[in-house]
Amino acid sequence: MFLSRAALRGDRPFLGYKHGDEWRTISWAETARRVAGLAKSLKAMGLKKGDRVMLVSENRPEWCIADLGIMAAGCVTVPTYITNTERDHQHILDNSQSRAVIVSTAKLAQHLMPAVVRSSECEFVIGMEPLKVTQRGQQKHHDWADLVQGTDADVAVLTEEMAHVGRRELACIIYTSGTGGAPRGVMLHHGSIICNVDGAAQVLREDFGLDNERFLSFLPLSHAYEHSGGQFLPIGVGAEIYYAEGLEKLASNIEETQPTIMVVVPRLFEVLRARMIKQVEKQGKVPSYLLDKALTIGERDYSGKKRFRDAPMRAILSRTLKPKIRARFGGRMKAMVSGGAPLNPDIGVFFQSLGITLLQGYGQTESGPVVSCNRPKTGIKMDTVGAPLKGVEVKIADDGEILVRGELVMLGYWNNDAETARVIKDGWLHTGDIGHFDEKGRIKITDRKKDIIVNDKGDNVAPQKVEGMLTLQPEILQAMVSGDKRPYIVGLIVPDPEWALDWARGQGMKYDFAELQDNPQFRAAVRAAVDRVNKDLSVTEKVRQFEFADEPFTIENGEMTPSMKIRRHMIRERYKDRVDGMYKG
Repeated sequence: MFLSRAALRGDRPFLGYKHGDEWRTISWAETARRVAGLAKSLKAMGLKKGDRVMLVSENRPEWCIADLGIMAAGCVTVPTYITNTERDHQHILDNSQSRAVIVSTAKLAQHLMPAVVRSSECEFVIGMEPLKVTQRGQQKHHDWADLVQGTDADVAVLTEEMAHVGRRELACIIYTSGTGGAPRGVMLHHGSIICNVDGAAQVLREDFGLDNERFLSFLPLSHAYEHSGGQFLPIGVGAEIYYAEGLEKLASNIEETQPTIMVVVPRLFEVLRARMIKQVEKQGKVPSYLLDKALTIGERDYSGKKRFRDAPMRAILSRTLKPKIRARFGGRMKAMVSGGAPLNPDIGVFFQSLGITLLQGYGQTESGPVVSCNRPKTGIKMDTVGAPLKGVEVKIADDGEILVRGELVMLGYWNNDAETARVIKDGWLHTGDIGHFDEKGRIKITDRKKDIIVNDKGDNVAPQKVEGMLTLQPEILQAMVSGDKRPYIVGLIVPDPEWALDWARGQGMKYDFAELQDNPQFRAAVRAAVDRVNKDLSVTEKVRQFEFADEPFTIENGEMTPSMKIRRHMIRERYKDRVDGMYKG
């Protein structure tokens, strides 16, 4: 797909990046030469078809080139998060048995290299930038610039080789948190990604028209959502990809690059909404009045109560407020697609009211990842995730679980046949989500069958893993963590009574379980235990705040099952105000 697009688009710009104060681009043809050069170099090193190559990098042109080059060499990309701990890297390196790693910077190599040195399989380290390695182990080190030197002749050879690659061949292994805590490797084949691209491209083509599209890549490319939606979808439609500099510069990057499509998570919309309201309020009464009118009319339109007498105000808004809003989004934005976590319908209606088309999609890594998406053609309903994409079958099981079938479904979990058999039965992927179809065939998700926490940025956190690590500490008897649709993880802690008794005696205090929990020194001692655990957790898993539960979770009080598993819904219901309080202030 990439090579055919590169042949058609030639010297037109493809990958855009910020260099100093200016945006620069790499053409399709030059990208193809670098991809071919890297593929040739990887094979020359001795890497063979099916070998895994781990990729650790922030979003940048080299990420795309590395991903395509690995696949072009017949190898399998294993992307990992730049926020991974040394232990996370070790697990993925050992589990995937990667023979090589590509890392972007010396900073990211700090957490990676100790795991690489301990790996028995990894033989090669490739640095996109100089890694400043003071002592080298058994691995051979290579510089990126030397490996990506390719020619048109290399592209021609590669094009011939790629003609023999099948759609069912493994393309990448994307690791996602499992219910047991250890990340599982989702095996996505070329056909899975292309199925996603084909379905999403149809939505763009039929609902928005395709014309000089430009994507701004912001979400981590190691996430399947950005990998398929923010990299391979633009390749499929011949679009440009510009790489954002980070969250703090995202607003200015949007204005500078003028994207037509962005793949985002709900948290971004929540932040933008809050900022926009504050800025308008600072501008005085007239802008605030116009914003209020835009939202009132927008909500009315969305609920199907459109009024003719709103026409004059619509005309005023279309010449005053809305052009300014569009300019903040670059002036060319056709749609922003929200996924990775559930979108609050009120947020969607807010942006729709201001003239920004917001589409909510649904899926999971195991489905490539996109299953469905809202689209203007069939009517945007913010409390649904739209109808299934082209080539995707969806049915609702007897217990309400959403089942998915089609080429988009993964090959399975890497080296985990038991878990694969559990989630794929008779070709149907069991998503773990509960839902139903509305009258227009759009999917409405009503609950989560599984316990995985999906924060407001779309990152997955396995609660059992964090809870298990907390309860290993002598100070902590039980714990339950929360964070679904929230910016960070918080915990409810039950201190260990025996430890608490010893602590109280050591302080010369009378032991009273309830009174101790209000003692700042006691709280600090438990905080120290939480901090010890946090050192071994990734950024998204860290427990930022905690509160004490009133009593242990037991079978008697209904907060634990007979098999000694905590009843999350019961605990959430009892401590709702306490948990909500940890997100205030």
